Amino acid sequence: MINDWQHGGFGIYLHWPFCESKCPYCDFNSHVAQEIDQEAWLQAYLKCLDRAAIKTSPRLLNTVFFGGGTPSLMSPKLVSEIVNRIKSIWTVSNDLEVTLEANPSSFEANRFKEYYDAGINRLSVGVQALNDEDLKRLGRLHSVNEAINAVEISNSIFNYTSLDLIYARQDQTIDDWSSELKRALELDTSHLSLYQLTIEDGTPFGNLSKKGKLKGLPVDDQAANLYEVTQDICNKFNLPAYEISNHSKPGSESRHNLVYWRYGDYLGVGPGAHGRITIDGKKLATIGKHDPREWLSAVKNSRNYETIAPISSIDQAKEYLVMGLRISEGISLSRVKEICDHKIDENNIGYLTDLGLVTVDDDRLSVNSSGRIILNQIINKLSDTSVSYTHLTLPTSDLV
Repeated sequence: MINDWQHGGFGIYLHWPFCESKCPYCDFNSHVAQEIDQEAWLQAYLKCLDRAAIKTSPRLLNTVFFGGGTPSLMSPKLVSEIVNRIKSIWTVSNDLEVTLEANPSSFEANRFKEYYDAGINRLSVGVQALNDEDLKRLGRLHSVNEAINAVEISNSIFNYTSLDLIYARQDQTIDDWSSELKRALELDTSHLSLYQLTIEDGTPFGNLSKKGKLKGLPVDDQAANLYEVTQDICNKFNLPAYEISNHSKPGSESRHNLVYWRYGDYLGVGPGAHGRITIDGKKLATIGKHDPREWLSAVKNSRNYETIAPISSIDQAKEYLVMGLRISEGISLSRVKEICDHKIDENNIGYLTDLGLVTVDDDRLSVNSSGRIILNQIINKLSDTSVSYTHLTLPTSDLV
């Protein structure tokens, strides 16, 4: 009998918490630092990996992801030593995916070949916009020309290149976004991550929004229309959505993110990094200390650098729903039953099916394109294993 996590695989997420500057929309655990002792950080990462390996090997490792922050500020030597240590600790799949997030500045683009030599085979380029005025609004330090150059360099070096864009920005019309998206697609990357701008509390944009000073953001129906146009254009370029915000050519999906969405196991290494790991049959949630200095000091001095908590079977099933319903392949109904010993209410499934929002095919339940726009409501309905709903509102503001 296989462990539940094996349905999704096993990955490692490594968080680099430093950026050259802090973007006004960003609520990630990222920090601007004048000086970074890269050797000290290398030793801390290696120590954490060695410690994690005691409880998680032997198991087959499918993916590694360097996220941030801005991991392309890491020295290629640091990346190389981490990748080599990982490969020496775990048995890795023959097609191990190793992704690094990169900013498209000229300085960082000049290091792409060194990252490839260090073991990176997939680059995720944070373009965010192909409009110089909006790049400045978003606090980005690169230009459109630098972004295009970086993507072209990445395409020439790496097996896979992913491009990140933010849309539903201030004063952005459907025509503006359509032209920008087509321009991105013409760069011939195999993967696009397309996220609507979200205003988060505690960020500069969030503070401006509370004061009524962040003008020109789309209202609900406009955001929904932008989402639908996005799907139409990407489909025409043969990059359909395999996840609510991610599009790829067949075979170019982010396998690391699929570990999350298929509810596999993943180590979270670094300040604020989240993990889900199964030990002795129990699913555990982990999170590293948030402050980079505190995390580094705790690791260096062999103190506790992360919190660990068990996840109840009901919460595991809910997490599986939240993650699995984001992807086009959907979820396994029998797996939900195996996780928590409860079935999803058949009346709720039937109601959503009658509305044309979900499809059931044998054991698989997936959300249709018409349902993705209200995904959170669908998840809430299916998460309730005891109450049958008789009414579902259909607003257009539930984009994720």
